[in-house]
Amino acid sequence: MDTPVHVAITRKVKPGCEEAFEEAIRSFFAESLKDKASLGAQLLRPLPGTNTRTYGILRSFPNEKDRDAFYRSEGFLRWQEAVKAFVEEDYSRRNLHGLEAFFTDPGIPDNPPLWKLAILTWLGVWPTVLVVTALISNRLTGWPFWLNNGFSNLFVVAALTWVVMPVLTRLARPWLK
Repeated sequence: MDTPVHVAITRKVKPGCEEAFEEAIRSFFAESLKDKASLGAQLLRPLPGTNTRTYGILRSFPNEKDRDAFYRSEGFLRWQEAVKAFVEEDYSRRNLHGLEAFFTDPGIPDNPPLWKLAILTWLGVWPTVLVVTALISNRLTGWPFWLNNGFSNLFVVAALTWVVMPVLTRLARPWLK
């Protein structure tokens, strides 16, 4: 049985080319997601208020064979050429396994100890679950348990993915090395 493969890519964009890079990647996402071998793609922008121009790209594939075929494809090679004018350097790419999908900060080594990833994830999950539960549980009274739980978890996962874990990862960068 094939297991999905998740890949984290980082690209450093030249000053003033951010808008052009984002437009190019949106177009590339739309085209590449037509391929059944691509399970999804997500763009992670630099956090507002930071001086970094490093973008993250998360891609998912059904298996390693499809991942490898994607990175050898004409479409990917054309996109690489198209964005050369917008990026400062070549890209980095690494496979993600389990919890490390939360840790896509380019300043973190490829393989931080799993126990550190687990502790940092727990430090993000615990207060996030408490806050989400406190904020929305009263509003969902009367909903079936499974629906209430699923809706709450949707907010927890969204908060962890786009707010909590990027901030915790940045704060814990020296400790994760």
